[in-house]
Amino acid sequence: MAWDEEDDTTVYKIVVNREAQYAIWPAGKSNPSGWRDAGKEGMKRECVTYIDKKWPGMRPLRLVK
Repeated sequence: MAWDEEDDTTVYKIVVNREAQYAIWPAGKSNPSGWRDAGKEGMKRECVTYIDKKWPGMRPLRLVK
């Protein structure tokens, strides 16, 4: 995984936890415990843009309700 975003060719996937919080994770790695695939993969910027649209607030689901 490249530190310089311009040189980063890593394909990421979006993962989501039971609190409806989203994160990006390298597509070739197993999900961290408690996280599941959200059904979207792509380059870092594309994934972050998707998350920004899908998850506008960063509060956990238990605080949203």
